[in-house]
Amino acid sequence: MTDVTEDRDPAGAELSAADEQVLRELTERARTGGLKLTGEGGLLGKLTKMVIEGALEGELDDHLGYGKHDPAGRNGGNSRNGYREKTVITEAGPVELSVPRDRDASFEPVIVAKRQRRLTGIDDLVISLSAKGLTHGEIAAHLAGIYGAEVSKQTITAITDRVMEGLAEWQSRPLDAVYAVIFIDAINVKIREGQVANRPVYLALGVTVDGERDVLGLWAGEHGDGEGAKYWLRVLSEIKNRGTRDVCMLVCDGLKGLPDAVSAVWEKTIVQTCIVHLLRNSFKYASKRDWAQIAKDLKPVYTAASESEALDRFAEFSGKWEKRYPAIIRLWENAWAEFVPFLRFDREIRTVICTTNAIESITKKKLSFWRFGRFYVTISLWHERDGGPPTRSGLRRSGFCGKVIPGKKSRIS
Repeated sequence: MTDVTEDRDPAGAELSAADEQVLRELTERARTGGLKLTGEGGLLGKLTKMVIEGALEGELDDHLGYGKHDPAGRNGGNSRNGYREKTVITEAGPVELSVPRDRDASFEPVIVAKRQRRLTGIDDLVISLSAKGLTHGEIAAHLAGIYGAEVSKQTITAITDRVMEGLAEWQSRPLDAVYAVIFIDAINVKIREGQVANRPVYLALGVTVDGERDVLGLWAGEHGDGEGAKYWLRVLSEIKNRGTRDVCMLVCDGLKGLPDAVSAVWEKTIVQTCIVHLLRNSFKYASKRDWAQIAKDLKPVYTAASESEALDRFAEFSGKWEKRYPAIIRLWENAWAEFVPFLRFDREIRTVICTTNAIESITKKKLSFWRFGRFYVTISLWHERDGGPPTRSGLRRSGFCGKVIPGKKSRIS
């Protein structure tokens, strides 16, 4: 069967003035006549029925090769064979459809496929409500109360399970052989499994040799475990097994043992510690009243023109603060080898590779995590391509600017 659906330019799909006038008249008649807009028997349901049934008739015309009542179809073998009734759930409520049939039973409708009981908008709505934390029972009640649609918990489970299938396929896809930079970080997520508990979710974001960003994957750590270098070793090994043979630079949060894990997977990869994490950890060892001054005195260190200048500025910082806060000095000395690599690059590049904020911006805006019996992860970008996995073009490139404000999750200038 030829697929009669086609992509059209949005400008070409705009309604004419006459069409808009007809819709306004229909809406006014519904309002004055007491006809509700949505739900069973509503105006939108009736319009949806007319549009879908008209499209189904068009599909059958295309399948048979002639229109209804066309003499060309006489004695032509396959022909129309009446209708069958079915109810589909739409965003406008349940809609009773008369689906045309053919004698050979070879007609495969596209707009409402055989055995399809929900239009795609309902599936998207269920996934969206699940991402917002509603249980399957609450989703069923919401659809029944707002749309008059009876959707069972089993159906909702089937819809959300399909997200897991798509995620598993996306998670195991082949990766590029080489990435210029990979950013890695873990966030703690509250997941309901009987009781609400924190679990670390590991995220890796790669920058290709063409400068495009690509979310490489998401991995859920074990219950009760914090972020650990051993788990990162498993994650990085999986990335390598999916085809990534080399990484020029990897940016991380300075977790103990992580540089060794990276070198075990990619021996020549440069490890860069996130400067923001380094600053936050410094404030942990200082009195709050000194945070602003410490941030001011450390700025010449991470904004130095070269590694030698950074070392001189750090010596000045040590002379001023070592007696009061020796732990801060030891923190920077221990992290120095992973702190200085970004100083070899131009300032425009430094602002991108000196922090894992690129990942934090994604976790804040693009991810929702929830748990109903098993672990689910959705990315809102999936809906930009009709439920497909996240794409490089879908991820916005974000700059890096601002100042460090002690005590807050901040950026550095």
